[in-house]
Amino acid sequence: MLKNEKAVVVFSGGQDSTTCLFWALRQFKEVETVTFDYGQRHRLEIECAQSIAAELGVKNTVLDMSLLNQLAPNALTRSDIEITQEEGELPSTFVDGRNHLFLSFAAVLGKQSGARHLVTGVCETDFSGYPDCRDAFVKSLNVTLNLAMDYDFVIHTPLMWLDKAETWKLADDLGAFPFVRERTLTCYNGIIGDGCGECPACRLRKAGLDKYLQSKAEALQP
Repeated sequence: MLKNEKAVVVFSGGQDSTTCLFWALRQFKEVETVTFDYGQRHRLEIECAQSIAAELGVKNTVLDMSLLNQLAPNALTRSDIEITQEEGELPSTFVDGRNHLFLSFAAVLGKQSGARHLVTGVCETDFSGYPDCRDAFVKSLNVTLNLAMDYDFVIHTPLMWLDKAETWKLADDLGAFPFVRERTLTCYNGIIGDGCGECPACRLRKAGLDKYLQSKAEALQP
């Protein structure tokens, strides 16, 4: 049934959203992407998303979300705020309201283009302490959007219950492993591919990659 429908992918050009884009291209007849410019640390993130969308032949819309930068100072919107994560506290990279606003604006865009499906790469299994990555939040927002706009959306979260190793496996199953590894930007320091190897995002990505490659190698042993 989904093969005849349209989806909008919330797209940053990172590992997770790019894997979700490949997933959506398998699931839906038509797919487009939306990227948000909220004054994040690296303009390269937006350029990376635009480049990937163009290479895959998918429409990409960049929306100005600079108000979010004004409202929510944090390590992703301010170069003078250090990337930290203290025990029992939210990481300094948490942007208040980001996924709430991104999905809400993606829904507005989607309705105008006739899309009833929204796809996002949020994940509760690899929980980084972000409350707006939780399944309960996504389900709640799905109901709210449908009521607010009198329009039936379905928010899809293909990665919700996958750890990073399983996310790499999904990319591999979709035939996108080399692309995701080499072309995506996860690094908080703005280095495409395997990144700087030092920031929290790179460490999480590498730990998942190493775990997946090890399990794959073990599966190939006689």
